[in-house]
Amino acid sequence: MSNKRKILATSALPYANGSLHLGHLLEHIQTDIWVRFQRLRGHEAYYVCADDAHGTPIMLKAQQMGITPEEMVDQVQKEHMADFADFLIEFDNYHSTHSDENKTLAELIYNRLNDAGHIKSKVIEQLFDPEKEMFLPDRFVKGTCPKCKAVDQYGDSCDACGATYSPTELITPQSSVSGATPILKESEHFFFQLPHFSDMLQTWLRSGALQEQMANKLQEWFEEGLQAWDISRDAPYFGFQIPGTENKYFYVWLDAPIGYMGSFKNMCDKKGLDFDTYWAKDSDAEVYHFIGKDIIYFHSLFWPAMLEGAGFRKPTAINAHGFLTVNGTKMSKSKGTFVKARTYLDHLQPEYLRYYFAAKLTSRVDDLDLNLEDFSQRVNSDLVGKFVNIASRCAGFISKQFDGKLSDSIIDQALADEFVAAGDKIAELYETREYGKAIREIMALADKANVFIADEEPWVLAKAEETKERAHQVCSLGINLFKILAVYLKPVLPALTAKVESFLNIELQWSDHAVLLQGHAIEKFKPLMQRIEPKKIEAMVEASKEDLAAQQAAAAPETELSKDPISEEIEYPDFAKVDLRIAKIAKAEHVEGADKLLKLQLDIGGETRQVFAGIKSAYSPEQLEGKLTVMVANLKPRKMRFGMSEGMVLAAGPGGEDLWILNPEDGAQPGMRVK
Repeated sequence: MSNKRKILATSALPYANGSLHLGHLLEHIQTDIWVRFQRLRGHEAYYVCADDAHGTPIMLKAQQMGITPEEMVDQVQKEHMADFADFLIEFDNYHSTHSDENKTLAELIYNRLNDAGHIKSKVIEQLFDPEKEMFLPDRFVKGTCPKCKAVDQYGDSCDACGATYSPTELITPQSSVSGATPILKESEHFFFQLPHFSDMLQTWLRSGALQEQMANKLQEWFEEGLQAWDISRDAPYFGFQIPGTENKYFYVWLDAPIGYMGSFKNMCDKKGLDFDTYWAKDSDAEVYHFIGKDIIYFHSLFWPAMLEGAGFRKPTAINAHGFLTVNGTKMSKSKGTFVKARTYLDHLQPEYLRYYFAAKLTSRVDDLDLNLEDFSQRVNSDLVGKFVNIASRCAGFISKQFDGKLSDSIIDQALADEFVAAGDKIAELYETREYGKAIREIMALADKANVFIADEEPWVLAKAEETKERAHQVCSLGINLFKILAVYLKPVLPALTAKVESFLNIELQWSDHAVLLQGHAIEKFKPLMQRIEPKKIEAMVEASKEDLAAQQAAAAPETELSKDPISEEIEYPDFAKVDLRIAKIAKAEHVEGADKLLKLQLDIGGETRQVFAGIKSAYSPEQLEGKLTVMVANLKPRKMRFGMSEGMVLAAGPGGEDLWILNPEDGAQPGMRVK
């Protein structure tokens, strides 16, 4: 192909401390479709990614699991790669930021920046956990917001009022790692001088490298004046040590984007490609990053400035997308709409989701909603009812009555030409990431193909000898129109189109949309795709709720008092939040399938609460009814396998039969507070 392009595309690096969910899949499917389209057009297009493997959260989680960070990130990487592969995400290389290539490149870039005077050090004060003997990242400090006084807010921003601040400004700060009260401690840190690149960044942001929405948003940083960026962290920290230091490490966001280069370098070494062809300052290759809008600052300010200062090329474009919502709201674990990639795959085909995302994706930064009812209706209507239906209506006649060969002539050249001519517009829509518009164009053509077949009625034509050849021509054109649509859908539906290729005896490239098959032999038609059954979506949602229950159950032993004779101390204000009420046990009953639980209906003065209590070893239901006890009335309701538990009954004793619910003094009434 003339004007063959050299393209490198990346998706944001998934963090190596947990499973993939559908939000991750939105971005990677968007990127995969774009790269597949470029390859289909004949361009040299590579797609690389990696796990983001460094930082305090990974270090601490590995400690909790009793394994090394290296072991944990290796386990998570294998899980991520399996999930991506099953969603038909076709990477040319999937690597890790904890790699030799990334370490070498991170040190190279740092040293170049340092030698050019873009790195300065200064002593700063930070919050320090005296128990864990570690400096605390902003998100590992919680306290009361200094602006609105909302409690339990992170060290960098308040979810209640939206204010941003320094962790040192928090009222009553507390370490999320140990619960200790942090102290202020001095430490030398290293800062990347972002203001040195202010003019360059202003020009680059308006060069077309970013969507207009993002370019406008980033102007806020220049209005306030760019600030130097702290790129160092103190030991203990899981990451790369800064050259020339003993206990300083690169902040995870310094080496994370370098991970794109590290993964590509790893691929180049394996395939014998020239790394500099894509990353040298004078490179004529194209580099595209696909990311979520929440990390636009790192990718569009810090990253291009680092590359510029270190003598590398900047990205051709950074394509940001919005967040994924489900049924119109933020993904929810309690509702079962926070769906892991593997949970989805356990119930539904990956191409259902690939198609639905494609049908709704635009080039803008708007959020995308996965409406589960619309999801099944659209997939069933478009893919099964329209696209696959074309082949299923025509193929049988070709196989049974015409020896599996298409007609030598085209019965409606104008209709065929219309389908072929649509290719340029659809290609432009893919190129500009307007997938939703491309899908609408494709499905409008599918409608026309189905109308043509319905109007011609080949099932009637095939019955009479004098119209049999017309049936052959109608069905042959139907198969050709189906083939053209398959070309257009191939970036979105690689597995389905692989079946189409087997059926048609042809491997489809983009240029094949303009080629009509005449006198061509096809195989016997086999079903290509099944409809989505609503019960499978329901099962996926329920399984996601079960995932949450399993996580809660797994975490439960960590809070059992039996684990340590002295539980962690709390402050009096924390204890004062607990609302203890006198409750009358109106009804008690066994719970089928539970060894320890009784289901209690508790009257707390005009309001009845359902509570599941693990006191079956000490009491039978009939012993409890009519008695008074004390319950925690403001405990957040919890969805259990047996139903919703809306509080907690207080009991005392070593366990087994020696377990006593408290029977308040005479005169206590249901609903009274216990003080």
